[in-house]
Amino acid sequence: MFENIRQACQSVLSHKMRTFLTMLGIIIGIASIISIVSTIKGTNEQMKKNIIGSGNNTVEVELSEKGYPYEAEYSGIPAGVPVFEEDILPEIRDLAHVEDAALYNARDVMEGVYYQNIGLTSGRIYGVRSDYFSVCGYRLVSGRLFVEEDYEKFHKVAIVETETARILFQGKNPIGEILEIEGEPFTVIGLVEPAGESELVIQSPEDYYNYMAESACKVFISQAAWSIPYLYDEPANLVVRASTTDYMNAAGKVAANHLNTYLTDAGKEMRYKASNTLDRAQEMQELSKTTNQQLLWIASISLLVGGIGVMNIMLVSVTERTSEIGLKKAIGAKNDTIMLQFLTESVVITSLGGVIGVIAGIILAEIISVMTGTPVAISIPAILIAVVFSMVIGIVFGLIPSVKAARMNPIEALRYE
Repeated sequence: MFENIRQACQSVLSHKMRTFLTMLGIIIGIASIISIVSTIKGTNEQMKKNIIGSGNNTVEVELSEKGYPYEAEYSGIPAGVPVFEEDILPEIRDLAHVEDAALYNARDVMEGVYYQNIGLTSGRIYGVRSDYFSVCGYRLVSGRLFVEEDYEKFHKVAIVETETARILFQGKNPIGEILEIEGEPFTVIGLVEPAGESELVIQSPEDYYNYMAESACKVFISQAAWSIPYLYDEPANLVVRASTTDYMNAAGKVAANHLNTYLTDAGKEMRYKASNTLDRAQEMQELSKTTNQQLLWIASISLLVGGIGVMNIMLVSVTERTSEIGLKKAIGAKNDTIMLQFLTESVVITSLGGVIGVIAGIILAEIISVMTGTPVAISIPAILIAVVFSMVIGIVFGLIPSVKAARMNPIEALRYE
């Protein structure tokens, strides 16, 4: 086998230009497939990131009424729905695929939040404990988070996001400033930065509510002080952090099902429901699947053309080396030995083409990324499959020339000029 590989390499080196032109179809085909697969994978990952966020793997489980988000401002306190306390969190954290969880209250506000004469035209007020920020991946920029004393003494303090601070305070340091929330003064004690932004694709009323929740300005007050601006306690929602992005849906569903077990018959129209952001990412990826497959089939045609080129040049090589084949048979070389020699040469040519094609494909993918801004993600399995497939092409298209060489009559081969 090693001798066959050595002879194949010698043959390749003795006809460099011819060998390169033979490999060109394989190189183009493999390079096209690698670049397309890398671009598709990178686009899919970017699509998933855009839809589900920057990778903090959080899913909101919110109370819904007849399929729509429950709004206490208009619906009042629902019957049959308990006001969950912190003691339910250990149960949630023990559920499958749930890494962490936190309770929160939320209220959409179109007005009611002011700093001096500047008000929020859209926003969301959250009633949280400090664990909410760690679960959702918020980073403290300045000031402090809530402490236990804030809950025990019902301190009227608030924490704002950086974007909210930019709109309300217009470059001024927000720490120590007074926000008016529903007529109540709240002192800003902290400034936080979200883990990342998400771009939700709006395809349903639920998507619209999720988009509004993600894009609106956010103000956080302590959960204990929630009843100060809003006068009464409301059923809490839940945010869970899944162990991985792929388990976001599973974690959200098991958490929602667990909370629903606490609802009584009086609240049969009320259900906790998890946002299905990962499903949206998968749906968007499915839409592009057909186009991607067509691109791969088109690129595969280059491999077919390259394989035919390999078969053609191997037939030429067999013809050129007819006397050599006759001499080897005359001194005792078996048909299998002759066939394996030419088959090895075919595989060496296509394998070299495959390796060069992989390198060219990676370079091409990076060039496409730079020129178009399209993200790429190099797929190691695709690289391995491409190289193996190029070897298979060498075997398939080199078989006919190898069999032809093996079946030559030694006497006629020696007479060939």
